[in-house]
Amino acid sequence: MLNPMLTPYRRLFQTPGGFRFSIAAFVGRMSISMDSLALIFIVVHATHSYTLAGALAAVAATVMATVLPLWSRVSDRIGQRKTLIVAIPSRVVLISIFILLVQLGAPHWTWFVAIIAAESTVVNLGGFVRRRWLWALGNDRDLVNTAYAYEGLMDEFVFIFGPVIATACAASIAPAAGLVVGLIFMAVGSTYFALQHATEPPAHPRDDREPHPPVMRNTSVQAVVLITFFLGGFFNAIAIVVVAFAQDRGAMASTGWLLAIWSVGSAMSATITGSMKWKMNHANRLWIFLLSLVLLTIPLLFVHNLTTLSIGLFCNGLAIAPMIVSAYSVAEAAVPPGQITEALTWVVAGMPLGGAVSSAIGGWVIDHYGAERGFWVVIGCLCGAVVMSLPYFRTWNRLRSEL
Repeated sequence: MLNPMLTPYRRLFQTPGGFRFSIAAFVGRMSISMDSLALIFIVVHATHSYTLAGALAAVAATVMATVLPLWSRVSDRIGQRKTLIVAIPSRVVLISIFILLVQLGAPHWTWFVAIIAAESTVVNLGGFVRRRWLWALGNDRDLVNTAYAYEGLMDEFVFIFGPVIATACAASIAPAAGLVVGLIFMAVGSTYFALQHATEPPAHPRDDREPHPPVMRNTSVQAVVLITFFLGGFFNAIAIVVVAFAQDRGAMASTGWLLAIWSVGSAMSATITGSMKWKMNHANRLWIFLLSLVLLTIPLLFVHNLTTLSIGLFCNGLAIAPMIVSAYSVAEAAVPPGQITEALTWVVAGMPLGGAVSSAIGGWVIDHYGAERGFWVVIGCLCGAVVMSLPYFRTWNRLRSEL
């Protein structure tokens, strides 16, 4: 049974250069699972305030949500390598400045200025690598599904190891070490990715003779981004609540492992998703797994110790990867080739924006009512995704029949 499951992955890695650019992207985006947690660690250590940490995380996420599609639009126009050549050194310098300001105890307003500047250099390497797979695989939609699921699996490995590394660095080296190590991962992986010219998809310079409408005027993309906005709130809320939950029980070092267990569940479902030939279309799959995620989040409201929390997080993770794979597929199919990277990026751009809101709310709830009450923010984000999608009922109805 294992052999048929792995067959699509063997075919995938027969693609020339595929393994190399995927590994580079994996290393390069390791920081995405470390930065938010590392930011919380360094700020809480310096100020003992989850409210301030949540506010900084919220600002960082808002800036990231704004700039990610812009960088991806630039990538569609001029190419991935030229985009990364500018973004990588800029981020290294600006994150270093933020760390220095926190370490020196500079006024808090300077921290906000520094994090705004630093987050304005974030590039969606996950969107870049999915665009590269799409270019390399052409019209083989089964293998494209496998590639998306595989990159979803890589995302889960990022979120399995990243929080553990960030926690270990902050606990055993220094509070700022998580940010520094994440920065190293980003610089090394992104640079190696940029150097692989042979597999880079062609640029699509703007053509005023055949202009395409902006990506976010596409109602199919809007419908997906609205859901991922709340999904980002869900992710960030869980991260800050788990940190506080573990700290309340004197087990701060367990934070990384708890978040890793959550990602293991999602990684398992990603592996299975990539090996299947689905008869159900992407839109239907997205909604089935979204509703499953809502149901699997409810038990988190009743956890009172680390053991039950780890079990709840593992089960919860099972619905995440298949839903995100479907979201990418819906967005990619809705736009022309010259806008694919931007469309893929909008899928994740909504996440930090939602995370900005939930981080601020979650930090306030934790400070005033305790970590366990913070799980109400988590379930509220998912309920919001379902309720606020009702205005796009006709769009989803069409997508369920077309894709």
